[in-house]
Amino acid sequence: MLIGFIGLGNMAKAMINGIISEGVAAPDEIMGSAKTLSTCEKVKKEYDINTTQDNLKVATSVDVLILAIKPQMFPEILPTLKGLIKKDAIVVSAAAGKSLKDIEGYLGSDVKVVRLMPNTPAMVGEGITAVTPNSNVNKEELDKVLKIVESFGTYELIPEKSMDAFTALAGSSPAYVFMYLEALADAGVKAGLPRAQAYRVAAQATLGSAKLMLETGRHPGELKDMVCSPGGTTIEAVQVLEEMGFRGAVMSAAEACIDKARKLV
Repeated sequence: MLIGFIGLGNMAKAMINGIISEGVAAPDEIMGSAKTLSTCEKVKKEYDINTTQDNLKVATSVDVLILAIKPQMFPEILPTLKGLIKKDAIVVSAAAGKSLKDIEGYLGSDVKVVRLMPNTPAMVGEGITAVTPNSNVNKEELDKVLKIVESFGTYELIPEKSMDAFTALAGSSPAYVFMYLEALADAGVKAGLPRAQAYRVAAQATLGSAKLMLETGRHPGELKDMVCSPGGTTIEAVQVLEEMGFRGAVMSAAEACIDKARKLV
């Protein structure tokens, strides 16, 4: 299976790293294109894949073509690929705001398309990716794409109408988490912890909490109650978070993200 990338930015590199590390494809089975020669040379040196500045060379050669470009670049790049992609190739889009219908409009209604919404933890093999195929993709073809996705994390198959909600919960939420971690570490620094140590403690506590929820399957409210001893320190902190509108702020932020995603063209 030959895998191609148009665009060699951070998300593409996260995917390439996972694909190679998990043995989904060897470096010589991966090809990528980028606008600048410097990017091509840098990625080739880092991953030993085939690189080029020619998008058509990639599009006409591979079995799975991954569009790892910004959505605003679609009108410029995709029309140049129409009719040139291999007949049975699968086109995979990782762009926000570009629907399956949009991509079919650029490339043709008969093209096999799978839309992904990955997130940045894919860079360390812990991504969560939404996956939505169009009606031209059969189970065997979808399985090929899922194997690629599993190389840099896990996935959820969702209807396309839920993609904007997924963006708020997973695509954008790392930013919310990093803000929380920074604030929590700042509190540790204020109380006397060295900053580097405060960051490590906050990050590990957050990682462990998420893992505890995933592996036990327990409701987050139940796990919260386990930490809140009667008359203890944690319930005092929880009360302050409630008084400051913590839950409402998170929900409002997610809703703003969803509204913005729906307005993207």
